[in-house]
Formats: sequence, C-alpha cells, structure tokens
Amino acid sequence: MEKRALFRSGWLPWLLIAPQMAVILVFFFWPASQAIVQSMQAEDAFGTSTSFVGLDNFVTLFEDPAYIESFKVTAIFSALVAVCGIALSLVLAIFADRVVRGALVYKTFLIIPYAVAPAIAGVLWVFMFSPSIGVVSHGLRQMGIDWNHLLNSGQALTLIVVAAVWKQISYNFLFFLAGLQSIPKALIEAAAIDGAGPLRRFFTIQFPLLSPTTFFLLVINVVYAFFDTFAIVHATTEGGPGRDTAILVYKVWHDGFKALDLGGSAAQSVVLMAIVIGLTVIQFRYVEKKVQY
Repeated sequence: MEKRALFRSGWLPWLLIAPQMAVILVFFFWPASQAIVQSMQAEDAFGTSTSFVGLDNFVTLFEDPAYIESFKVTAIFSALVAVCGIALSLVLAIFADRVVRGALVYKTFLIIPYAVAPAIAGVLWVFMFSPSIGVVSHGLRQMGIDWNHLLNSGQALTLIVVAAVWKQISYNFLFFLAGLQSIPKALIEAAAIDGAGPLRRFFTIQFPLLSPTTFFLLVINVVYAFFDTFAIVHATTEGGPGRDTAILVYKVWHDGFKALDLGGSAAQSVVLMAIVIGLTVIQFRYVEKKVQY
C-alpha cells in the first residue's frame, strides 16, 4: 500500500518546496527567459545598442552550413558518449560486483575520474594523445597507426569521445553497481540451480531489473553530452581541426564570445535547450514504456 504524506495546513507543503522552487527560478527559468529575449535582438559586442529583429537570428542560423554540420557532429558525439559510457560502466559494475579481494581498492579507482574537473580531464587526454610526446600516440605509432588529432577530424572526434566517456564513467558505474547489489541473490542462485549460465542469468534477470537505472542514466548521459562536455572539447581540440568537432554547446560559446555575435549565440542556446527538452520528453514518452519497474 502506498504511503502518502498528509499536511493539515495548506501552506506548509508550499513552504517546504519554496527553496527548491527559488533555485529553479533563479538558475533555470530566469536565464532561459533572458536567452529567449536576446535571441530576438541584434546587439553589439559592448551591449550599447540593441534592436529587435524577431526571428531573423534563427533564420540566419539555419541558413549557415557550419551550424547544420555541428548538428551532425553533436548527434554522433552524443550517441557515442551515451552508448559507450553506459555499456562500459555496466561491464565494470558487473566485474566489481563479483570482486571479492581488493574490492574497495577496485571501486575507489573507478570513482576517481568523477572527482576530476572536465577541463583537467581534457588536458590529461591531450597529453596522452599528443602527436609528439603522448604515450598513447607513441604506442599507436608502434602499431602502425599514424595518430595526429590536430589534422585528422576522425581522430579528433575519437579523442573527445574517449575523454567524455572517461569523465562520466564513474557516475554511471556507481548507479549500476548499486542496482546490481540491490538485486536479491536468491534470484541469481535459483537461476544457476536451474542450469542458466552467466550470460543467460544476466540478460534474463539482472539486465531487465536494471532497466530503470539504465533509463535514468540514458537521460542523464544525453544531457551530459549536450551540455557538460564544453570544457572537454575546449581543452582538447578547441572545435578543430577546422570546426569538425565544434559541437552545439561549443559553437554557442565560440560565436558569442569570440565572434561576438550575441544575438546568434542566444538563438543557438535556445535551439540547444529545445533539442534537449525534446529528447528528454521523447525518452520519457516512448523509451520508458519498455522499462520494468
């Protein structure tokens, strides 16, 4: 039977949620409303003159081939980050759930990347993949792979995907490990007694029971790939070579702070916000139907 909290006064529930509502209002709704207003204005770099232009910024935006290309890059990047990050984290969580000796050390090392700032994570991977002094690039050359992400756009995209997945892997790992440990061991033991092998036990028992966790992490990782990877891209490739790794969030910053197109940058941020909200709604509307709670 579901337990519900009952309040005798009508104002107490609103008082309890007021701090959180204030945070959402100040840090989400207010900046979002300002972005919408600025996206319909033409403003100089110093903010001394402003004129209303309506939807001209959006029209100019979608007529720009570079912006359309950034859509494709962002779609590929976010899909790779979400899928690779979730899959790899799940594998590591399965191994951690089976470790008996040294489990604390194993789990601690897997949590460390989450404590690293995104910009630092980007710099670390740049050093390792540096064409001249990088340890990883040196090993790749020994294998016959000429690595130079400064010139090869495919390698540059690979670099930012690897850095982004590594940064987020600890977050995914913690949720998957908690989900695995919450599954009753009696179910696994009963399946083993019935003759089910490790793979069959995982795909018929463990993975279906992890579907709520997987769905939650899918939403979080998509939002992470769209918004929280700016520092990684800026520290590793700066959108290069050319603009081949300029994902949408990086292009918002580049056009606003470097090209000084404030109206166009605001329009890009509005489009980006609409895309993320739309993807989240689609996931909750269609993907959640396959989740077993």
